[in-house]
Amino acid sequence: MNIELTTKEFRRLLDLVYIGNWILNSTRGDDRFTDYDQVESKLFGLCRSNGMSTLVERWKGEDIPSRAFADGGIHEAIMDYEDTVFFEILAEELARRDMGYVEVSSDNYEELVSRMDDYIAEFEAHGTDHITIET
Repeated sequence: MNIELTTKEFRRLLDLVYIGNWILNSTRGDDRFTDYDQVESKLFGLCRSNGMSTLVERWKGEDIPSRAFADGGIHEAIMDYEDTVFFEILAEELARRDMGYVEVSSDNYEELVSRMDDYIAEFEAHGTDHITIET
């Protein structure tokens, strides 16, 4: 298979592959999906022949994203995503708790969304500073 990409498109593809592999493998320890590691390695290996050698390095005989790539802002994008997902899941869980964990239906969906919006507004204003556990 051949795919023609501009340099900019190839660079964006590297970002997408890295982010995808990070999501799939970063929490798996030694139980990684190695086939995804292999695809990532293959694509990053192409950096050398495409004027992007600073984005790849060798480690244990494999091509991996370089420290320069990893430190170049990609983790900020991942962290933004993780923060958004965390707060959205937390808002939904708290809203569902407030509603007594009833089954979500067309009759109560707007209430759920409204409660979630209230929690999201709180998180945007104060983060988790106002979340407490009564002991």
